[in-house]
Amino acid sequence: MKKNLLEHYEAFAFKFKALAHPARLEILRLLKERECLCGELVGELPLAQATVSQHLKVLKEAGFVLSRDTGACVAYTLNPEAFEELKEAFSLFEVQAQSRKNDLQKKRITRHGTKN
Repeated sequence: MKKNLLEHYEAFAFKFKALAHPARLEILRLLKERECLCGELVGELPLAQATVSQHLKVLKEAGFVLSRDTGACVAYTLNPEAFEELKEAFSLFEVQAQSRKNDLQKKRITRHGTKN
C-alpha cells in the first residue's frame, strides 16, 4: 500500500517539477488562449526556439501539453486531463490541511475555553 502511495506522489512530483519554471508557466498561459505553433510561442517569449522547444518537451512529457503534427509544423495545445489530475493532487492536501486546521482550533478551544 505504501509503495503505491509513494508511486502516486512521485507522479505528482514529476508534474509539479515541470511547472517549476516561469517560462513553462507562461507557455501554459499562452496555450490556454489557443493552440499554437512553436514559432508562435517563440514570437511571444524572449527565448530562443531551441529553448522553447525544450520547455515544450518537458511539458509534454509531464502530460500538460498535447501536440499535433500539421505537416510542416507541430501545433501545441493544453491537455485538460492533466489539470484535472493536479486538482486531484491538491484536493488530497486540502482535505489534510482542513483536518489539521480543525484539530488546531479544537485544541485552542479546549486550552482557552473559547475560540480565538
